[in-house]
Amino acid sequence: MARYVWDPHLPPTVSPRPYLHPVTTLGGTTVTGFMPDDHVHHLGASIAVPALNDANFWGGRTYVTGHGSLALDNHGRQRHAGWLHRSADRLVQELEWLDRDGQPVALERRSLAVRPIDGTAWLLRVEFSLRSATGGSLTIDSPAARGRTGAGYGGFFWRAPAGLTRVRAYGEGSHGDVHGSRDPWVVLSGSQPGAADWTLVFLTDAISADPWFVRFDDYAGVCSALAWDQQRVVPADGVLTRQLSVLVADGSPTDQVLTAARQAHR
Repeated sequence: MARYVWDPHLPPTVSPRPYLHPVTTLGGTTVTGFMPDDHVHHLGASIAVPALNDANFWGGRTYVTGHGSLALDNHGRQRHAGWLHRSADRLVQELEWLDRDGQPVALERRSLAVRPIDGTAWLLRVEFSLRSATGGSLTIDSPAARGRTGAGYGGFFWRAPAGLTRVRAYGEGSHGDVHGSRDPWVVLSGSQPGAADWTLVFLTDAISADPWFVRFDDYAGVCSALAWDQQRVVPADGVLTRQLSVLVADGSPTDQVLTAARQAHR
């Protein structure tokens, strides 16, 4: 269903970090994209932030106010620090977020759990908590917070495969544009040549209700955005915690799939 990888030998410019890839439906269709030609720093499903205390933990270029996207030598990386739990259906991990010089910026505790829903769907549960490693505050930034309207990505990000022939995205409130919405769930579905249709349902907890960053034109991907249009500051003694779920299903979206996703997320 999913392979979780930490490869410290990835190029520094992709901001090396643990990722899920390939992620497949129960029918065997791959629903993640890894280092695609259009964005080589997109690593399946991962937790990534464009700027954390000015270090780039997203990969690729950095958006600088007044100057646009620049290739800077500021890429950080996430380093595995230890397992707190490790079994076939659940992982609990400690990570260090290091800047370009290898200095700790943040500490994270991450939990990934999977369980079957029925014969066509399974659920991924993601929880993470981020706190400062320096004794100071953490500032999470995004291109949108720096002036690039709509580019508020950063957080748990799911990149779908490249080369899709049909993509559909919608949320609870409308079948229209869900980019920037705070809907409790968002659907992304697609198909590609030689592969079966698939459906992903992303759900967040009601407490955080971060806006959704949703792309389905030049590429397909969904992110629960931590800094949608302004910086998010985590106090020196604070902890940023998020919980979300992703239902992975074979076939096109149906009311039964949405009901199963909502019930499983509770």
